Amino acid sequence: MSLAIRHLDSSAPDFSQQLHALLAFEAATDAAIEQAVAAILADVKARGDAAVLEYTNKFDRMQAASIGALEIGQAELEAALASLAPARRAALETAAARIRVFHARQKEELRGFSYTEADGTLLGQRVTPLDRVGIYVPGGKAAYPSSVLMNAVPAQVAGVQDIVMVVPTPDGVKNPMVLAAAAIAGVTRVIGIGGAQAVAALAYGTATIPAVDKIVGPGNAYVAAAKRRVFGTVGIDMIAGPSEILVLCDGTTDPDWVAMDLFSQAEHDELAQSILLCPDADYIARVHASIDKLLPTMPRAATIRTSLSERGALIKVRDMAEACAIANAIAAEHLEISAEDPLHWAEQIRHAGALFLGRFSSESLGDYCCGPNHVLPTSRTARFSSPLGVYDFQKRSSLLMVSEAGAQTLGKVAAELAYGEGLPAHARSAELRLKP
Repeated sequence: MSLAIRHLDSSAPDFSQQLHALLAFEAATDAAIEQAVAAILADVKARGDAAVLEYTNKFDRMQAASIGALEIGQAELEAALASLAPARRAALETAAARIRVFHARQKEELRGFSYTEADGTLLGQRVTPLDRVGIYVPGGKAAYPSSVLMNAVPAQVAGVQDIVMVVPTPDGVKNPMVLAAAAIAGVTRVIGIGGAQAVAALAYGTATIPAVDKIVGPGNAYVAAAKRRVFGTVGIDMIAGPSEILVLCDGTTDPDWVAMDLFSQAEHDELAQSILLCPDADYIARVHASIDKLLPTMPRAATIRTSLSERGALIKVRDMAEACAIANAIAAEHLEISAEDPLHWAEQIRHAGALFLGRFSSESLGDYCCGPNHVLPTSRTARFSSPLGVYDFQKRSSLLMVSEAGAQTLGKVAAELAYGEGLPAHARSAELRLKP
C-alpha cells in the first residue's frame, strides 16, 4: 500500500496556507509537566543532594546511597573506551578528531581585537571562555555518543576548564559508547543523574555537584522545561523542537537516495519533519515509489510512516529558484541541495541550520563525523539562530582605555548626552576629567 504523504504544488492558489499548516508546530506546554518540573527545581534548590538522590532513585529505579555513588570516574570512562571493538573505537576517535579540527578553525576566527586611536585611546574586545559548563546527555534507550562529542569538544576547544556531564543510568545501565565518548572529548566529570533534577543541580549547585555557567544538550520534555526555567540563572544552548530535513532536488539524484535521506530524519520520532522540493513532477513520483519500496525494509518503519504521513510532504515547485525562496521561508534545521550545481543554489539560501551541498552530502554524515556541529536550530529558528559552536562557550568583554587627550573630546560628548537623559552624575563624572 502506498504511503499517504502530502503532495503539494506551489502553483496552487492556497499553497501559502497549505505550507503554513504543514510547518505549524506548537510545542504545547503540558501543564502537568511544568508543574512537576517547577516542584523538582524548587526542591533541589532547597535540599540539594538529598533531593537529587531521591528523584534519581525514584525515576531511574536506583538504590544509590549518595551522589558520590552515582559518579562515574575517569578510570571507568577509559575502561569503556578500551572495551570498544576496534572499528567502533576508531570511528568514534575519527569523528572526534574531525569535530575538533572544525571547531578549532572557529576559535581562530573568534579572537579578540584592539585598536588605538590617534589621541592614544585604546578600544577593543577580549574573548574568554566560560569557567564551567554542564552537558546533558540522554540515557537509557536513547543513548547518543555523537551528542557527547558535539557538545563537549567545542567546549574544550573554547578553553572551558571544567566540563560536567550528567547522564541518567536507568536501572544502573551505562552505555559504554557514551562513556567512551566522554573520555575522548575531555569531559572532566561524569555523574549518573538525569531529568529535571540534574538540570536543577547544574543550575543551582549542591554540596557535591558544582553550579555551572551554561547547560547544553538535548533531553525529554522534562529536561526542556527545566532548561527553560533555569535560563537566566545559567545560560542554555536552545530549546530544540523535532528534527527536520528539507531536500531541494533538481531531479538528477537517485530517488532511492532522496527517499532514504527523508527517512533519516523521519526515524527520529513521529513529530520529525521531512520535505522534498522539486520542479520535476515525474521525479517526485519516482521518489514516492522509492519510499513505498524501501519503507518495509526499515526497522523503524512504523515511526517513519507516521512522521511522513502526518508531517512530511513532496512539493512540486516551478523551478529551483522558487525552491530556494520556499526554503528560506521554511528555514529548516538540515537543508540538502541535491543538484548539479549546488553552490549556485546555495548562494540563494539565507536561512538554514546547516547546508548539505551535492548529492553525496547526506545529512547523516553531518550528524556524526564531517566536523560541523549537529546541534542546530529547529522550528524555523534558523532565521535568527546558529549551530552550536565554540562561540557558545565563550563570552566577550569590551576594552576601553581612554587617554587623557581622548577624555577631553569624549567627555564633552558624554556630558551633553547625559544631561539630555537627565543623568547629571554621569555628566559630572565625565566633566571632572576635562581640563579647565
